[in-house]
Amino acid sequence: MDTQSIFIPFTKMQGAGNDFVVIDNRSLQFSKEELIKWTPQLCDRKFGIGSDGLLVLFPSDMDNADFQMFYRNPDGSDAGMCGNGGRCLSLFAHQLGFDRNHNFSVHKNLYQAQVIDQQNVRLTFPAQTSIDELTIDGQTIFKLHTGTEHIVTVVEDEKLEQSDQLVAEGRKLRYHQKFQPKGTNVNFISGVNERKLRLQTYERGVEDLTLACGTGALASALVWHHLQDDKQEDIQPLSVITEGGRLNIYFSYNSSDKSYSDLQLEGPAQFVFEGQYPLSSLQA
Repeated sequence: MDTQSIFIPFTKMQGAGNDFVVIDNRSLQFSKEELIKWTPQLCDRKFGIGSDGLLVLFPSDMDNADFQMFYRNPDGSDAGMCGNGGRCLSLFAHQLGFDRNHNFSVHKNLYQAQVIDQQNVRLTFPAQTSIDELTIDGQTIFKLHTGTEHIVTVVEDEKLEQSDQLVAEGRKLRYHQKFQPKGTNVNFISGVNERKLRLQTYERGVEDLTLACGTGALASALVWHHLQDDKQEDIQPLSVITEGGRLNIYFSYNSSDKSYSDLQLEGPAQFVFEGQYPLSSLQA
């Protein structure tokens, strides 16, 4: 095969500033092993396309799914579920001809997507989760799973502007022994009122703050609801303000076992540009 003449078509997308390289792999038929190997170069902001992760649309691997979402962090590691990425891939799939309302799988878990318009998508997560409280170095930490691993800590509003300090604390908690071997994503939140909070997320695999994290917004909203004295569901949606935009969170709360289910993430998804990347550069 003459790889010098082969180019990989891709689309650059972003959801609340969380940006992705998106590939339709149905006809390209690259293996997951190849894509994992190529991810760090494709996501490199100096020598590649540049993004917070790689999103790939695969043919369905489940009877009731329209397609399979394959996602990798920019270092090639498995992120589990990516909420902002899921919204972008759903809009991408709709442009390819999939229905406005469709299902897709991630690690054999089924997600429901509703493309509201050309800039907004709502996802329903299959997860049911509860919140564990931990104490680390005298600090209260909330641990939960919203498609992937997250911890949440409450900080003063002005601390959300101190990026260097958040990165240092985020890196320390991300690698803390309590969260090994996988590590965790770290969310710093500050409440605005019972319906709204601000968020900064240190993402595992990116190893830095990102402009937004969808599963982190879900985790943070649930923790903020958990901290309210009067846990009413009529305060929904909860608005999570990230550096890249606003995300709205919906859920069901079971007061008997303090669990959360029917998790829904609504927010922006937008096309940025399209291009072609030389396969020869990846195989060099």
